[in-house]
Amino acid sequence: MKRSHLEHILRASGAITDEKEIVIFGSQAILGQYANPPDELCRSIEADAFPLRAPEKADLIDGTIGELSPFHETHGYYAHGITDDAVVLARGWQQRLVRLETPMTHGVIGLCLAPVDIAISKLAAAREKDLSFVKVMYENSLFDITELCTLIQTLPEQTRTHIEALLLGIAHR
Repeated sequence: MKRSHLEHILRASGAITDEKEIVIFGSQAILGQYANPPDELCRSIEADAFPLRAPEKADLIDGTIGELSPFHETHGYYAHGITDDAVVLARGWQQRLVRLETPMTHGVIGLCLAPVDIAISKLAAAREKDLSFVKVMYENSLFDITELCTLIQTLPEQTRTHIEALLLGIAHR
C-alpha cells in the first residue's frame, strides 16, 4: 500500500461514516509517520480502521470498502473495519496517535498508530509476518526501543513476558 492509497481509504471511510477522524491500526498505520517506509512494510493491501467518535461504524467501513467489496476489486486495496479492542495496545496509545491530514484526505483526519504502538501490537500478535514486520522496523530504527520497553511495562504480565522474549529474538537475529 502507498500513502495515496491510505489517503483514499480515509476519504472513503469519512464519506461512508460521516465522521472526520478515522483511527488506523495495523501495519499500514506506518504510513502516518513515514510517507515512504521500506518496501517490506508496504506489502499489505488492507488498512484496519474505525471512526474515533463512532467505533460502532467500523462494520459500515468493513461492509462497504472491505475485503472482496467493489472498492477492493476496483482499487486492489481495502479497509478492514475493526475497533481498538481487537488489538493489544500499551497504555496511552491514544496520546501517541500520528495525525495524517493532507489535501488528499479532503478534510478527513487519519489518526495512525505511532510506530512504537504498531511494534507492540505486532509483537503481541506474534504471527511470523508480524515478527518480520517488526524486525524491518527495528533494523530501520523506525521506533525507539527504550520507549517500547517502557511501554510494554503497562501490559499484563503474561503479554509483557511474551513480547520481551520475542523482542530479544528480533534484536539478536
